[in-house]
Amino acid sequence: MDVYGLLGNPVGHSLSPPMHETAYAERDIDARYVTFEPDPADLGDAIDGAEALGIRGLNVTIPFKQDVLDHVEPDDLATRIGAVNTVDFTGPVVTGHNTDAEGARRAFAHHDVTLAGSDAVLVGAGGAGRAVAYMLADEGADVHVVNRTVEKARELADAVGGTGHALDDLPDLVPDADVLVNATSVGMEEDESPVPADLLHGDLAVMDAVYTPLETRLLREAADAGATTIDGAWMLLFQGVAAFERWTDVSAPVDAMNATLRARL
Repeated sequence: MDVYGLLGNPVGHSLSPPMHETAYAERDIDARYVTFEPDPADLGDAIDGAEALGIRGLNVTIPFKQDVLDHVEPDDLATRIGAVNTVDFTGPVVTGHNTDAEGARRAFAHHDVTLAGSDAVLVGAGGAGRAVAYMLADEGADVHVVNRTVEKARELADAVGGTGHALDDLPDLVPDADVLVNATSVGMEEDESPVPADLLHGDLAVMDAVYTPLETRLLREAADAGATTIDGAWMLLFQGVAAFERWTDVSAPVDAMNATLRARL
């Protein structure tokens, strides 16, 4: 039996175990997906121990996504983003990858949204925002990063060849945009949106990284404006799909994984 898992602290809330175990069952793979909560000071020992025990792969979540870079061989994208969320033990060396970016890319592709040549407004310059920013730039979008702290927006924008802005600049950016992404937590705990409703329009594709609730105020108001909407569960799903396929070299049962995920949200 192969073992995969999730490394974080805490991880009790994670939806990854049922999603991945559905994939193993669907593809008749003898495997289990378990969770690990090491002390942050023991991260290196945890990675070494997982390798010694023959664990095939780990997803990585808060608070370890940045620190794990010091304990694996990160690929180019993970190095540029500055975070690893997937560790692969199946090769000759332990490698680190960022499938958050791939999850966002596949979420847009699943909804038939073309990113190349698009004008993209990204709200948020934290961990999720960094992954999305690099993905958008790599796909050929013009990236405009908007953040409450404008210095962070400009720093990320400079790294991806985009422009950085304060929240007050949204009225100048959103009306002409093709793509809008919320990579902040606004809308998770309260019925609020980071973008005023009167800026939204029918030519937008709007993705919200928040997945609880599935329908945030931003997505509700975007739908009312006629925009294409993409809830945060799609990004969560496809980052898991990308990790599964990397570890197993088997095409993921996307529909079954999606059904399992949404049944628990």
